[in-house]
Amino acid sequence: MSGNEFRFFLSCDINLPVTFRIERLEGTLRPPKSPSSDVDPTSTTEERRAELYVECALYIDGAPFGLPTRTRLESSGPLYCWNELITLSTKYRDLTGHSQLALTVWDVSCGKDEGLVGGATILLFNSKKQLKTGKQKLRLWQGKVADGSFPTSTPGKVPRHERGELERLEKLVNRYERGQIQCVDWLDRLAFKAMERIKERESSRNGSLHLYLVVDFCSFEHRVVFQESGANFLLPSPIASTNDIVTVWDPEVGKINPSEHKQLKLARSLTRGIIDRDLKPSSNERKSIQRILKYPPTRTLSGDERQLLWKFRFSLMSEKRALTKFLRCVEWSDVQEAKQALELMGKWEMIDVCDALELLSPVFESEEVRAYAVSVLERADDEELQCYLLQLVQALRFERSDKSRLSHFLVQRALRNIELASFLRWYVAVELHDPAYAKRFYCTYELLEENMMKLSAGMHGDEDGFKLWQSLVRQTELTAQLCSIMRDVRNVRGNTQKKIEKLRQLLSGLLSELTYFEEPIRSPLAPGVLITGIVPSESSIFKSALHPLRLTFRAANGGNCKIIFKKGDDIRQDQLVVQMVYLMDRLLKLENLDLHLTPYRVLATGQDEGMLEFIPSRSLAQILSEHRSITSYLQKFHPDEHGPFGITATCLETFIKSCAGYSVITYILGIGDRHLDNLLLRDDGRLFHVDFGFILGRDPKPFPPPMKLCKEMVEAMGGAESQYYTRFKSYCCEAYNIIRKSSNLILNLFHLMAGSNIPDIASDPEKGILKLQEKFRLDLDDEACIHFFQDLINESVSALFPQMVETIHRWAQYWR
Repeated sequence: MSGNEFRFFLSCDINLPVTFRIERLEGTLRPPKSPSSDVDPTSTTEERRAELYVECALYIDGAPFGLPTRTRLESSGPLYCWNELITLSTKYRDLTGHSQLALTVWDVSCGKDEGLVGGATILLFNSKKQLKTGKQKLRLWQGKVADGSFPTSTPGKVPRHERGELERLEKLVNRYERGQIQCVDWLDRLAFKAMERIKERESSRNGSLHLYLVVDFCSFEHRVVFQESGANFLLPSPIASTNDIVTVWDPEVGKINPSEHKQLKLARSLTRGIIDRDLKPSSNERKSIQRILKYPPTRTLSGDERQLLWKFRFSLMSEKRALTKFLRCVEWSDVQEAKQALELMGKWEMIDVCDALELLSPVFESEEVRAYAVSVLERADDEELQCYLLQLVQALRFERSDKSRLSHFLVQRALRNIELASFLRWYVAVELHDPAYAKRFYCTYELLEENMMKLSAGMHGDEDGFKLWQSLVRQTELTAQLCSIMRDVRNVRGNTQKKIEKLRQLLSGLLSELTYFEEPIRSPLAPGVLITGIVPSESSIFKSALHPLRLTFRAANGGNCKIIFKKGDDIRQDQLVVQMVYLMDRLLKLENLDLHLTPYRVLATGQDEGMLEFIPSRSLAQILSEHRSITSYLQKFHPDEHGPFGITATCLETFIKSCAGYSVITYILGIGDRHLDNLLLRDDGRLFHVDFGFILGRDPKPFPPPMKLCKEMVEAMGGAESQYYTRFKSYCCEAYNIIRKSSNLILNLFHLMAGSNIPDIASDPEKGILKLQEKFRLDLDDEACIHFFQDLINESVSALFPQMVETIHRWAQYWR
């Protein structure tokens, strides 16, 4: 909670009984002596131990309210500790601003007549009308019953003129226990020791003059402010003429300004609809409208901007980019205005698919608007739809019903394409673990199953719907068996080689059915490929904490496919990043720029498990340790005496382009934790990144450079002064400007992920999306962006600190 933000509950809304804990009595209580000691001085003098209880009575506005409550008897002096929870029949909502608690301590060890020890009274609300919480130390008025009248004659609060250092420290301790003072372990220990010394000194100085009763009041998540039921105001507390800061509660904060709302309604009067049809914006108004249309989808429009778009809504109908902005201007609570907006939406110029994604975000709740967005998505082909499928499944969270138009659309498209069906089933199945939306995702899963089972043979070759669905279900059975193998392998004591032997032994023995499947299974990573079994001799285990499997599957077409199976790691974030790499690669290729990226396939099959496509490659850490440089490594596979640096021109060009592509993408997505072990290089010169545990600007390393470009990559291009490095910078700037053109699409896709459980998005979706938006520098034109990006590259290359971190990391890897 920020310093200028005051969150609170209203007392009239708390339908809970008043609860507090009577803890202990502090101070020395002298129990009365036995009467026999006064009669016979020679007899054994035995002091009687006091037996105490506390009587608790609630008074509202000076009158008793409800019956008094008593604690149990306590006779374990000299420290009397009840530590008893008291629950009154009165609820917090019934209290008034002058409610007080009267606490009287009685001693029953005096025979028939109960001996009065003392009493104290405490107001339940302070001077700022906030409910008192935490521990309260009340001074007892010895020999007096607690007085519940208002004002009381037995206040438990120590008078201001009598307060000393001890009272001040106790007040601070109370705040500390309520979490209002930050906890600093080493400093707290020193502070509490010093306080104990002060307490002992004060006690020895003042003797045992007073008795104190410690009461612990119930605490709530936020402060509780007094308000009577049905009231919409607070009685103003008198403001003293001191310089103390007074916290004032304003009940109108966050509410609509009625006069402003009325003015807006008048300005938008629907009776002016006929006049509005002929209105044309002036030159300045047109410039303002064009500026608004360039806003990113994450930006909220001001009142004036909304008014401007509404005023010229009829003249904007031919501008397809304006529809999403216009729909943000509509007062959907106004039935007539909403009706007119929906009529205009039907006549508007058809929007692009990327804008339709914006209409599926949580900003738009109208079912008609969301149905319109789905009708636009129907124009997308299967390849484009697969690019957005992950986000469209997440968008089901924002629908108004479990079986929405979007849900039906996704199922219908999946029935026509087995790849879409397979991915849709996995994306939905993973979300079944989310308790808040499990029912909704299960409805879509059921809908897909029911409709697929009804399919007749011929639509997907010779297989009917039942066989198709069973082929997808067998994917789940396969992953379950792989999880079982991982458990067995992890239980093997010894090094990685022993675990590999156990894996191959299992595949050849107990689990030999995995070597040759009874029926081919569609590969979860590439459903178009049928796999027939695992090759034990080519399967292995990676040397890491989670021991992921590297499995080679036989393909029905005669080839094979290699996958990595992980258990114990949430790879949904990796899945999202690789999807973005694939999308950006597609956008670049549509502009005839192929940067030789490697968007390997990733599929989360559970909250902590999943598959990744295995790409034969080596990490830069391995390459540099064995070959000293990237150049000498590439010379081994693509030598050319007459080529640049002894490498073929094609191989070097591939390396430069892939470096440029990943430099731009990792910058835009804010990929963190880069080191030489998660930068991989293929034999043909393609460089690519893996392991995306930190995105959107998060990085465990201090002072990360803006672009993830290590000096070894620059050296392989001939250094910062070479023509090849200049070409690298040119590719970076070109790619950056191409991707910037699709900034709205990328921002919309991330906005649809706002409700997901992906760690770096779920922690603060709004902040993450704003960070992503900043990376596009939408305030600059293409030429200014070229200068901006070149400066970024120069700044990153000249950063020396990352080299130090890299060295430390290599040492850590060496000793692992």
